Amino acid sequence: MNVVLAGEGAIARKHMTALARIDDVDVVSVAGGDENNTADFAAEFDIPHWTLDLDEAFVRPGVEAVILTTPTQLHASQAISALEAGLHTLVEIPMADNLADSEALVAAQQESGLVAMVCHTRRFNPSHQWIKNRIAAGQFSIQHFVVQSFFFRRENKNALGQPRTWTDHLLWHHACHTVDLFQYQTGELPSRVWAQQGPHHPELGIAMDMTVGLGMPSGAICTLAMSFNNEGLLGSWFRYIGDTGTYIARYDDLENGSGEAIDLTGVAPSMNGIELQDAEFFSAIRDGREPNASVSQALGTMKTLDRLEQSLNPVS
Repeated sequence: MNVVLAGEGAIARKHMTALARIDDVDVVSVAGGDENNTADFAAEFDIPHWTLDLDEAFVRPGVEAVILTTPTQLHASQAISALEAGLHTLVEIPMADNLADSEALVAAQQESGLVAMVCHTRRFNPSHQWIKNRIAAGQFSIQHFVVQSFFFRRENKNALGQPRTWTDHLLWHHACHTVDLFQYQTGELPSRVWAQQGPHHPELGIAMDMTVGLGMPSGAICTLAMSFNNEGLLGSWFRYIGDTGTYIARYDDLENGSGEAIDLTGVAPSMNGIELQDAEFFSAIRDGREPNASVSQALGTMKTLDRLEQSLNPVS
């Protein structure tokens, strides 16, 4: 299957590493935002064509699908354009930075009949899959989901330390991971939501610290703390406090409340969540089915983020 990759940043590199382990998938073009970076990216990963024009990449011979790893603000419009061009589409999280654009993307997918999926990687990490399996088997029930997502972003740089041409967002990007995962693991939509934010950065114009709370009809609650001001160990930790145990997930790794590693052997055919996610995308295309984390499934997450934004900015 011939694929276009849009974007040449840090997350694009992770997709290329994952795709190298998936059979019968070839990235035939990369469409980037910076000429030198895009050319270097294509050379490094032996991609035969590169361009700064995404539409040019869409019409390369034999292209069937696109993976969008571009700035958040472009996700919805580029995904809609890809679907209109007849391409199956995998778009990085979040699928949009507002509810209206999310709904427009879902409508475009439904009209096209093509596969459109969002990179909700946490659904595919073996650590979270292990928890999901225990919930499904009736062996575990979430009482409190406590998450911290800490980064150091006082300058507008990406995970590689390179300058960004766009601004990240705690609610519409980083909270999106946790909101989707909590709803996915519980199978519920929140009956209660609240959020608070700290001061905005004087130059970036975004809140640098934020707290989110969710309450489910079943009684399960989620507490999420996020920061772009944190110095020290960076990343996201997910603590599942349940009726039969406590578990801490960090990306593809899992341990119990005592710090003992959980054996995840056999949970999934890979220990790489991005590889499992990307493999699901191509499997759904070949099988002609809706993928896990389709844009339709993810719309409930975007509705919750919209509710949270309204709680941050209440109507006076």
